[in-house]
Amino acid sequence: MSESPRLEVHGLVRSFAGRRVVDDVSLQVPAGQVTCLLGPSGCGKSTTLRMIAGVETPEAGEIRADGRVLHGADGHVPPEGRGIGLMFQDFALFPHLDVARNVGFGLAGGRSEVAARVDEMLARVGMTRFAAKYPHELSGGEQQRVALARALAPRPRIMLMDEPFSGLDERLRDGIRDETLAVLKEAGAAVVLVTHEPAEAMRMADEIALMRDGRIVQRGAPYNIYNAPVDREAAAFFSDINVIRGTVRGALTETPFGQFLAPGVPDGTEVEIVIRPQHLRIDFDRQGRGPNPTAIEGTPARGVVERARFMGSVSLVEFRMEFDGSILKAEVPSVFLPRVGTPLWLMIRRDRCFVFPVRR
Repeated sequence: MSESPRLEVHGLVRSFAGRRVVDDVSLQVPAGQVTCLLGPSGCGKSTTLRMIAGVETPEAGEIRADGRVLHGADGHVPPEGRGIGLMFQDFALFPHLDVARNVGFGLAGGRSEVAARVDEMLARVGMTRFAAKYPHELSGGEQQRVALARALAPRPRIMLMDEPFSGLDERLRDGIRDETLAVLKEAGAAVVLVTHEPAEAMRMADEIALMRDGRIVQRGAPYNIYNAPVDREAAAFFSDINVIRGTVRGALTETPFGQFLAPGVPDGTEVEIVIRPQHLRIDFDRQGRGPNPTAIEGTPARGVVERARFMGSVSLVEFRMEFDGSILKAEVPSVFLPRVGTPLWLMIRRDRCFVFPVRR
């Protein structure tokens, strides 16, 4: 018999002012896993987190930790009785307590036992030499480490994190994220992380739950969410996209780039073919002719450069397409900055396209 999840959430519902902001949300998070609630502002991810923490009360649904009911038909456990660690974007350190006392605040046990645990946690986050400092004497990254040490000090079996890195300088953020993830994995807690940044979710999560309008629209490993989006909006949340429209005839969609497969889509259905900029291939114009069609990349279509920008590791080139005047974007490794007005040919990787019926 398999071990039950550390955290189980079933059918959570919450409304404010008559609007349902969390609508039938369910999650299972095993020990040692980081699950990220990802989505735009207002999609219900922070409200979901607050219900798990116990600071918001669900209208319906059940929350369990290691099989124990924290909220449901059998009762409601208050926040302080849940054994859940909390970490928010403002860190919420006590300004009148030094670092050591912040980390030790609320820990049960004798003085020597508490001191040993504080020393252990400060060492784990690399903050031992700051034990006598006060929060106002620390940088944002240092405060984040202290907040993490304090949240983990009581040995919570579940850790909830709401945008914990949003206040950090961008140059520090990746390093702090990696350090935090290493500590969380070592602690073996089940982690639920809320963020609106796809890059953060991809970097930290074992599983992403993509939320929209109060519901989870897709769940899976970062690789699967990115490479098999459930709809156009899911694809667009992770990166820029290009969209080409067509109509299905005999499970095929005819476009200026050739035919695209649309298996199972009824004839006459209008579809959107979605392709990310990095999956367009650029070729040179040869006196009005482009490269020959291929099975993998289909038929080339000509466009004229509207703008080219160097973005650091890649160049982003925008084209106005001759077939309908639409704008398509292509991303090219390194430096590629063709002049505005240059005609070039674009080809599309068939294996990197997503075909979705147009929703009315």
